[in-house]
Amino acid sequence: MSPLTETVLFVFSLVAIGYLAGFTGYLRPASGEGISDFAISVAMPLLLFQTMVNADFHGVAPWSLWGAYFAAVAITWAAGHLVTTRIFGRDARAGVVGGVSSAYSNVVLLGAPFILGIFGPSGFEVLSLLVSVHLPIMMMASIVLFEMFGRGSVETMHPLRIIRSFLRRLFINPLIIGILAGLAWRLSGAPLPDLVMRLVDALADTAGPVALFAMGLSLRRFGISGNVRPALALSVLKLFLMPALVLAFVWLLGLPPLTAKVAVVVAALPSGINSYLIAVQFNTGQALASNQMTIATACAAVTTAFWLTVVVQVFG
Repeated sequence: MSPLTETVLFVFSLVAIGYLAGFTGYLRPASGEGISDFAISVAMPLLLFQTMVNADFHGVAPWSLWGAYFAAVAITWAAGHLVTTRIFGRDARAGVVGGVSSAYSNVVLLGAPFILGIFGPSGFEVLSLLVSVHLPIMMMASIVLFEMFGRGSVETMHPLRIIRSFLRRLFINPLIIGILAGLAWRLSGAPLPDLVMRLVDALADTAGPVALFAMGLSLRRFGISGNVRPALALSVLKLFLMPALVLAFVWLLGLPPLTAKVAVVVAALPSGINSYLIAVQFNTGQALASNQMTIATACAAVTTAFWLTVVVQVFG
């Protein structure tokens, strides 16, 4: 078995173990919420803090990376919206849910441990550049679209309210706090005390396996319900259209090989819980988001291996 295949199987096996723990009743649903909270609010912010303090971003082109990735996000989001509204006849609010489900990669619970396992710390540095803007951009887009469609009329969209809501959600987010704190410490030039470094390292090292296990528990909690055809269509967009677009853009822009490979693999990841939470906020499309997240994650064990093979062939 090749190291690449073994890593893919290892990552999705941890997700499957989490799912089985919930499916068999070995862990209660409340346990899954607590484990997810720990992963997102403690372990991942400290991993990002650690990365910002120690990373060497030499050779990474952030503007080209961001441009390639988010151009693909915009196209895929629009495609998901149109598929949901035009093909399956759902309203515009459900179209927003379909769009975000098609374009919102699970960059934290699944992406961080996956990229670390495949590409190591250098790959995670590239991922950190995406994480630093992924959440703010996707959050802002979701808030704007919520204001446009979530209340029934464009007239209810007030720019100041949008900005206040965006900034409030942004600066209380643990991931953003971890990134900003790490950058601030890096700029200070002060070394981390040995005790602090040991604590950060110990908790950051748990981020990968805990996040993957929590992802599996989440899948069991949300499950599949209702009509699955729209969810299947959106999963195809997420797992094939979006990474194909990113691959085309990073190739055209001539990004460094590692940066290009990480961008494509991140784009190939399935949707995460954020798409479901947005559906809950809209009070529409909950089953659509839940179905799509579960189906895409189950299929991703195969599709991510496919895209990994592609990027290795294209970028070496």
